[in-house]
Parts: sequence; C-alpha cells; structure tokens
Amino acid sequence: MQGPPAQGPPALSPFAAKPVAGVAGGVAALLILLAGRYGYHRDELYFLIAGHHPAWGYVDQPPLTPLLGRASTALFGDGPTGLRVVPALMAAATITLVALLARELGSGRRGQLLAACCAAASAFVLAIGHLLNTSTFDLVAWLTVCLLALRLLRTGDGRWWPAVGAATGAALLNKDLVPLLAAAVLPAVLVVGPRRVLRGWWPVAGAAVALLVGLPNLWWQAAHGWPQLTVAGGISDKDGADNRLMFVPMQILYLSPVLVPVWVAGFRRLLRDPALRWAKAFAVAYPVLCALVIAGGGKPYYAFPLLFVLVAAGCEPLVRRLAARPDPRRRRAVLARRLALAAAVNVVITLPVLPARLTPAVTWIYQEQGEQIGWPELAAAAAEGWSAVPADQRDRAVVFVSNYGEAGALARYGPALGLPGPYSGHMSLADWGPPPDGSNGPVLLIHPDEYPAVERHFTGCRVVARVDNGHGVPNQEQHAPVLLCAGTTAPWSVLWPQLRHYY
Repeated sequence: MQGPPAQGPPALSPFAAKPVAGVAGGVAALLILLAGRYGYHRDELYFLIAGHHPAWGYVDQPPLTPLLGRASTALFGDGPTGLRVVPALMAAATITLVALLARELGSGRRGQLLAACCAAASAFVLAIGHLLNTSTFDLVAWLTVCLLALRLLRTGDGRWWPAVGAATGAALLNKDLVPLLAAAVLPAVLVVGPRRVLRGWWPVAGAAVALLVGLPNLWWQAAHGWPQLTVAGGISDKDGADNRLMFVPMQILYLSPVLVPVWVAGFRRLLRDPALRWAKAFAVAYPVLCALVIAGGGKPYYAFPLLFVLVAAGCEPLVRRLAARPDPRRRRAVLARRLALAAAVNVVITLPVLPARLTPAVTWIYQEQGEQIGWPELAAAAAEGWSAVPADQRDRAVVFVSNYGEAGALARYGPALGLPGPYSGHMSLADWGPPPDGSNGPVLLIHPDEYPAVERHFTGCRVVARVDNGHGVPNQEQHAPVLLCAGTTAPWSVLWPQLRHYY
C-alpha cells in the first residue's frame, strides 16, 4: 500500500505588485525631490574620490559603493541629486523586498502592502535612501539573502543554495558584515530545522559561489594585511561602549516606536505558528545576531535586516486581527494614521526638510544631518588660507587635511577656487599620497579639534582662517582652524607612515 503523497511547500498568495510599487515609487520620488536640499555628506565626498581610484578594495570598505557612486553621477548628473538617485532606487528595492518577505511568510495582498508601508515609514530606510553609503546596498543585499534563504527553507529545494551564495558574495563586495548573518542563521537552522537543507552538496555549492563572487575583495584584503580588521577594531575601541549602551534604543528609534508591536508579533509568530515552523530559525537567529553585534561593539543597525524579517512576519497577523474586530475599516484607518505619523516624524529626523539652521533640533538623534552642511564654506576658508601663501612658493606648497570629508570637499570645490589637490593620511587617502619630497614649501593645514596631534609634524604654524558653515550648525568641521605652516619636520616620505590614521 502506498503512503500519503508528499506534501509540497506552502502556496504563496499573488504578489501585490501595483500597491507595493506605488509605495516604493512614492518614497523614491520623495527622496529624489529632497536629494539636493542640503549638500554632500562627508562619506559621499570620500566615495566620490575613491570611485576615481578604482580598486578591488580599500582599507575601510570593499569596492562596490564607490563604484555605485561613480556610476550614479555618470548617469544622473554631477551633484548631490545625481549621486543620490541610486540610493533612492535602493530604498524602493528595500521596500519591495520587505513586501516579498511578507509574501514568503504567508501574507496576502493587504499584509504585503502593510509590510511595504512599515518599511517606507522606518527611519533607517529613509536615512539610507537619502545618502549614498555602504549601508544603502548592504540592506538590499542582506534582505535578498534572507528572501532566498526563506525560499530555500520553505521549499526544501537545495537548488536555491547557489542563489543564496551569489547574493552573499555580492554583499561581500560591498561590506564584510554578511558573515554575521550566516553565523546567526546557519546554527539556528541546525538547532531548530529544517536540517535537511544543510545536507548534500548544494550547501557546498552555495558557499563556493559566495567565495567566488566575493573573492576579488577578499584577495585584496589578504594582500594588504586585512586593513578592514584594523578599521573595525578601531570602531569598536572608539564607539563600542556607546554602541552597546544604545543598541536596544536604536533598534526602536531606527525603525519607529509605532512599529514595535509589529515586529514583536512577527517574532512570536515565527516562534509559535506551526504553519511557519520551517521559518522558525529566523526568530532564533535575530537574538543571536544581536548578541554577536553587541559582543563586537558593532553599530546597532547591523542587526536591522533580520528585524525587517520580523516586521514582515508580523504584518499578516495584524491584518487578520483588524479584519476580525468590529468596524475593521475604522481600525485600518487608525493604523494608517499611526504609520503616517511615524513616517512624518522620521522624515523630519532623517531628510533635509528643516532649514539648515534648525538641524541641531534633530542632530542629537541623527547627527548625519549636520554632516551635509558647510562643505563649500570649508573650501572657501581653505581658499582664503591659500591666498596667504606667497605666489612664488605655491609650486612647492601642499594642502594637507585631516580627514576624508575635508579631502573630498576640497577635491570637489577646490579647483574652482584655484586650490591644488589635497593630501591626507586618513583611510585610503594615505594610499594615494604622499606629496613628493620636492614639495618642501609651505603647508596649508586644516584640522578639527578631534585631531590636534597632527600639528607636531609641521613647523611655524599660524591660523590664517577658520571654517564657518554659515548656519551655526555644530558639526565636526565648524570652526576648524586653517593653518599656514612654514614646512614639515621631515620629508613627506618619512612623515607619511606617521600621518596615516584610520579613525
């Protein structure tokens, strides 16, 4: 006698393509509309320089984000708006992926739309959609890995492993954090199942694909002594205590307090719902990932991709509860108003809607707002200082700055002001120097208070200008001195190893 036929994977609802596309497209349009209202962020200025020094890696990052920045400006224009079209599209992709995650976890059209709206209202999606950053593509890559992994777990079809590996390898070309995801999810699958997906050669094939795709950057890092480990260690030493202290509050603020009940419901659903037993590993993996991030002193947003999986899981139960209660239309309207309020608050915090002079009202929560203000003014202060260099000494003079934001600002705005190209020992800029030893004339030095020790390498320094962003925004460069120094204490080639720094 034959046994019962094998049960196939749970069927999926049709994808709510039009309403989800409407939400994603609306957010992308808003981001592009506001993209040029302030100016570049310091990290973006660095990516612009790095994009013109193409390599398989940099001391602080893999190559993908600088290349995306170069491509975005080539396609959409040389300015903040052109640079930020790609991040806006990535935010739209993130919103779509969260809706697809909800579908994979059993949501119907309303649950998928709610998932898209939750992602659109979150502070993190808005923030990374406004700025070109490594986190912009990283969230898309991690969510893609999660979606493919859920498809693998749901179907039990090992042929999904190479796709998981390809997405993981692409993430490795952007940031070296995705192994944390594997370190959280794979043990969880081993503990709670379904373990059958770990058997056979397909997992080995997936790992091989991930290694093959990510190999160029891994090779570059190995050939240069793994400098990203040095950078990561510096971040942990400098900010690790604050990151640990603020981990839980930032998990809530980066998403929205309004959405906490949704991801809590998703966490409980993944743990308890028999219909989603195949996805239980993701509920187990989230606290494991949080523990790994906290132990390493990493930034709170490193755990966000799995938090979005929990949000996606919590949408369908919420939709069903609303439908089962009296007057469901009114209850859905209340939910819509709460999401709109969360979105409005997060827009004010993360996007350039306030007048520049009012940004201190939000920079205590999200300091990146203030880092988009004052770069042309910094270049103008440098030009004022350069005017104090005697004309007959300018062919031997050097402009030296303390960090990559200053270098990027002078590279972007300096040529129109008659400034030469800047040098810096910060991050990968150290690899593109030093100045020739024949440049033994005056040194125009810009440095904020955070790096006062740099002056000991120069002689006869005097303040000739100061940076003023014109809006009273207390960012890192505000009131930074511009010094004119008579020269260096040793030839540039001798000083350069001492001038290199990672933080």
